[in-house]
Formats: sequence, C-alpha cells, structure tokens
Amino acid sequence: MSAAVDEYMSQLEHSRKDEIEELRRVILEASPELVEHIKWNAPSYQIDGDDRITMRLKPGDRVELVLHRGAAKRTDAFEFVDPFGLVDWKTNDRGVVAFAAGDVGRLAEDVSTLVVAWVTATR
Repeated sequence: MSAAVDEYMSQLEHSRKDEIEELRRVILEASPELVEHIKWNAPSYQIDGDDRITMRLKPGDRVELVLHRGAAKRTDAFEFVDPFGLVDWKTNDRGVVAFAAGDVGRLAEDVSTLVVAWVTATR
C-alpha cells in the first residue's frame, strides 16, 4: 500500500470506507507488482506506469472497479473473458465491476482471481 493512498484514505468520507480498504487489500495481495496511486480521486493501480485498475467511488456510496488498459482508447485486437461474469464491458478492454453493499467481502476470492487474470492479460 502506498503512503499517498493511505493519506487519501485517512481523509476520505465515504459510507463504505471499510469495503474500499478491503478492496485495496484484495487487489494488492492478488497482484503485488501493482503500484498504487490516486487517479480520478480514488485508489488506482498501475504496472510500468500504465493504469490497469481504478476505483470509482463517486457519486454517493458507489464502489466500482474500472478495468482498463490506460487512459487512451486502443484499437488493437484484445480479448478478455471474465470467468465470473462480474464485469460490465463498455468496450472490449474497458469494463466496470460494481459492488453492492457487502459484495466486496463476499466476492473477495473471485475479485482476487479476476485481478490476476486481468493483470496477466494486459501486460
């Protein structure tokens, strides 16, 4: 975990803060090579300077993970199969996992597996 994100989290006022902290732990334990920082006013995770997973925490009590291959839209061929059906795909390489209250703990093992698969596929 990064000190900058720890500081951000210490000041965050969010009704699901405990779940956000749990999600941070799940992501970093699943893929320790991810570097945590702040993007979109939320924790984000990158490899070699390229963002791969970013949380979306606003508006309201939203807790979502955005799986992506960086900020720019890419046109290369890419395919990823979500083994759990958790991802709502916006494009072939940008999808969102939305967590209802209580989902993070219930889905932690699936999210961990999804993170490993996503990081592997997007390297």
